Amino acid sequence: MALIIMILLVSILIIVHELGHFIAARAFGIKVDKFGIGLPIGPTLYEKKIGDLTFLIHAFLFGGYVSFPDDDKDSDIPKDSPERFGNKPAYQRFIVFIAGVGANLIAAFVFVFLAAGIWGHLPSGTYQTYVKKIAAPKEASIWKSGMQNGDKILTINGSKIDKEYAIYMYAQNSKADDGRVSENKVEKNYENLKKINVAFTKDEIIPKDILVKLPEKVQEDPLHLSDNVLKGVEVYKDNEIKLTQKEIELRNKIQGKTYIISDGTLTLNEIAKAMSDGAKPLNIKVQRGDKIIDLNPIYPDKDGIMGIMPDIREDLVETKNLPSVIVQGTKYIYDQTASMLLMFKQLFTGKIPAKNLHGVVLIAKLGGDMIAQDGLFRGFLLTAIISINLFILNLLPIPALDGGHILFLIIEKIMGKPLSEDVVEKISTVFFLLLIGLIILVTFNDILFLLKGFLAK
Repeated sequence: MALIIMILLVSILIIVHELGHFIAARAFGIKVDKFGIGLPIGPTLYEKKIGDLTFLIHAFLFGGYVSFPDDDKDSDIPKDSPERFGNKPAYQRFIVFIAGVGANLIAAFVFVFLAAGIWGHLPSGTYQTYVKKIAAPKEASIWKSGMQNGDKILTINGSKIDKEYAIYMYAQNSKADDGRVSENKVEKNYENLKKINVAFTKDEIIPKDILVKLPEKVQEDPLHLSDNVLKGVEVYKDNEIKLTQKEIELRNKIQGKTYIISDGTLTLNEIAKAMSDGAKPLNIKVQRGDKIIDLNPIYPDKDGIMGIMPDIREDLVETKNLPSVIVQGTKYIYDQTASMLLMFKQLFTGKIPAKNLHGVVLIAKLGGDMIAQDGLFRGFLLTAIISINLFILNLLPIPALDGGHILFLIIEKIMGKPLSEDVVEKISTVFFLLLIGLIILVTFNDILFLLKGFLAK
């Protein structure tokens, strides 16, 4: 039921967007032939004539449209009719184009205000992380760190821990024996190796059965994740060297040893690489009562597990009356819009890979889970975020989107005449096909993500 509710909420946004276009068009006396839910690809599930308007629901539900006589070459509306979209002044056509995203923006405010009014709170996006329980093997480094149940984690490696997944991201990216080493640590370990094995050069093959002394290895440096990575709007990328399978096997072989007997294939450089792979320390600062305490370093295991059960609580903003609903709701919309714009920037600059793009399938599933767990107001907030996303996305100057139509309108004003219908149609068709390709990509990503989650269970 929660999933169905989420699908209905997303469907409302499509209808709201197209209603924006429809109402604006009718207000200016523009005839609307069709009002479609979904895209006209594949079979039509439902079709009904309402006056002179045809209402349709298509099987391909990703989107919607309103159609004017201008879109139908066989339309019986005269070419010079004032009911035609193309015969209207530029400012009226601009308002019709912008009305869809305007409706989405209004819908976002409505959903946020509803959530704030019903729930009496709004999420702040800021989280507090507490140690609920230490649960680790006796040999784990956490037992020597000084951490205690109930500690509030303030920082890790200097980063403020106020994001929902910050503690997991630090642990996962600092895991032991991950097969990646920094060039700096390799060089330092090589220098130490060379001091006690002076007979060999860096890449010289060490003869078989020769004993190679191993110095105390230089530990890896603490990791630092940027604020954008911790927010989830940038994928962490390191500049480390990836170990070969041979070097990984060598790493496992020399752990805890003071020497190794050469098998006739090793070099000092390979040994230095193998020595350089370990665990990155987590330098954690906690609050215990009224005291701030710096713990001894914690080293996550090979699975990126620190050994604690965290209790992560989101700070909530109270919205107990109408003024606070409006003020805090508007702030929530502003913060989400800024975050979304940053996400688009990261996407276009390659800091978020295409495989991380997701769409309505995953949104509906996760939204359904949120509603089932936290209530309908969470679905309202997610719907508002999706509506903001549609607002931004549709304003992009891409043909086949509202922003593309606005771009053509600007070109028309600059040139003093519209582009030919044939040129506009060809450009729009190309970008429409690209848009469909993008929808297929994000749907594939969604299904793959959900399938991985299902198999993991």
